Amino acid sequence: MTSSTSDPAVSIPLPDADATNGSAEGRIRVSDRDATRQAHMQSVGQRPGTLQIHPGSLNPRLFLISYDEDFFQEREYFDYDALLAFVRENPERRHWIDVRGYNDLPLMEQIMNDFGLHPLQMEDVLGDYQRAKVEIFDKNRLFMVSRMTDFTSQWEIDDDQLSIFTGPNYVLTFQDDYDDCLEPVRNRIRSGMSHILRYSSLYLAYALTDVVLDHYYPTMAAIGDYVEALEDRIFHGRTDRRMLSRILHIKKDIVRFRRLVYPERDKIAEILRLPDDIVPDDIKVFYKDCYDHAIQAMDLAESYRESVTSLVDLFMSNQSNRMNEVMKVLTIISSIFIPLSFVVGLYGMNFQRENPNGGINYLNMPELYHPLGYPILIGVLLLIVIVQLVYFYRKGWLTNN
Repeated sequence: MTSSTSDPAVSIPLPDADATNGSAEGRIRVSDRDATRQAHMQSVGQRPGTLQIHPGSLNPRLFLISYDEDFFQEREYFDYDALLAFVRENPERRHWIDVRGYNDLPLMEQIMNDFGLHPLQMEDVLGDYQRAKVEIFDKNRLFMVSRMTDFTSQWEIDDDQLSIFTGPNYVLTFQDDYDDCLEPVRNRIRSGMSHILRYSSLYLAYALTDVVLDHYYPTMAAIGDYVEALEDRIFHGRTDRRMLSRILHIKKDIVRFRRLVYPERDKIAEILRLPDDIVPDDIKVFYKDCYDHAIQAMDLAESYRESVTSLVDLFMSNQSNRMNEVMKVLTIISSIFIPLSFVVGLYGMNFQRENPNGGINYLNMPELYHPLGYPILIGVLLLIVIVQLVYFYRKGWLTNN
């Protein structure tokens, strides 16, 4: 395989997605919920197909991989017209046009017009909150949406939209971030040994969908490790006030992950039902494998959802047991002091031994005047405590068993 480039190779480090924004200084990433809310608010009352850039979008970067069995070229283009010219001058080759970042509305409109994309589909691309789906446009071209996921260091699921358009000799992808999970596909093309070089552009679309699905597994594995770590902390009593919030947070992320996987399964099932003139049988074979991956991801999501649900029950049971232990200690202490308080209260009553007439009331606590009354009372109180502790011990109330 030969490599041909008209310009020197471009090797620019990808900016940090958390520290960059649409300007040169960087952007402040907003949460998915805030971004979705803002995108919905922007579209309220708008004419269908109106293109708008949502807040926090990155400046677009254009990447092109052109290939066939004997040719390979990979470049980042800073001039869209040059990229388009190269694609049109090489119709015999296949091209992967990767657009990362949306913050240039005129460029997005130009791409839409040059590639014959429907405004409603381009609206879905720029909205960046679509569920996984597939649509047919222009007779035999496909528009697909997938959700790329990652389990971040902040112990939460981050997902980004990947929009895929297929054409006769190209695949056009859009994503809102510079970083993605598609590098394995790029490496397969670079190796020169992949089936991608020999099949149509639909196979490249399959490969992109497949790597997105494959990336669900490390995401779920990271979630599983985190759930096990939480479970271990609960078992060993290393809980704190934030433990329940952590459990509920990861439970919410797993529910969110399930909402990502279900549409992905339905999308692939719909692709398998498409006519053979749109998706040939030799490509559907690979999508069947994707469908199996989606089912497995769903099973994992269900399993972890049940694990987290049981984790909540375990945490509440652990908290209840700890509360019971505290109440047991307090009850034992109270049980010990109740008879002591009774005895002390009894002898704290002010009954006079001598009556006003100078006589002696023999029934009015005669032991108060005994020369050994105080030591005897202390001894009786200690005896009561010892008898109670022996009784509690024989009942097993002083042990954890």
